[in-house]
Amino acid sequence: MARKRTASHNIKQVLLIASGDLRPSANQTCWEAQLQMEQTLAKCVKAEGYTLKCAHPYKKDQRHGFISSQKEGMDVFARIDPKQPLIVAEAVWQYSHHVLPGLISHKGPILTVANWSGTWPGLVGMLNLNGSLTKAGVKYSTLWSNDFTDTYFTTRLRKWLTTGTCSHHTAHVKPFTKAAVSAKAKKLGEQLAAELADRKAIMGVFDEGCMGMFNAIIPDHLLLNIDRLT
Repeated sequence: MARKRTASHNIKQVLLIASGDLRPSANQTCWEAQLQMEQTLAKCVKAEGYTLKCAHPYKKDQRHGFISSQKEGMDVFARIDPKQPLIVAEAVWQYSHHVLPGLISHKGPILTVANWSGTWPGLVGMLNLNGSLTKAGVKYSTLWSNDFTDTYFTTRLRKWLTTGTCSHHTAHVKPFTKAAVSAKAKKLGEQLAAELADRKAIMGVFDEGCMGMFNAIIPDHLLLNIDRLT
């Protein structure tokens, strides 16, 4: 039987989810920092005339409010309106596979948000999630801030709330195909590829089961395409 979803789409309400660690001790230790970030975000969203609602509850028995497993993440997304604007707030390290399946099928605007902190690795966790979303072909926007009061953050948050997207200056970015690769580096790469094709090597590769690093998988059809290595 299908689970009952939350109320129909509310254009002035934004849902919040927080992907956490698999380890209960890490989630408990990091929860205070996450909660402070969520409360600050709620004030920022309210200042723009919107409300921020957490899509999953604080768990008293576990002493944190993170999504802490793939199963929990799938249950959360099964209950929410798939068209509702959604913020993924990350103040600490997180396992992307807790929320990636739900985000892949989510139809509403998605914004990933992280802190900029030397103590709490929210930005690192968010970048891993961003990489996974990008590889999966999911459209999303992203923002980060030290205290969420700077103009760069607030103006782009307003843009996302009103249009569903926000962007950044990317004039410094260029396609990999246009990157300058020296003849020496190219030769070394070709030699290594030929050696691996001839003399096999055992490789340890992160996958969805390791912190949700979908972005770190080397697709088998590329890794085993021997014709490209010879």
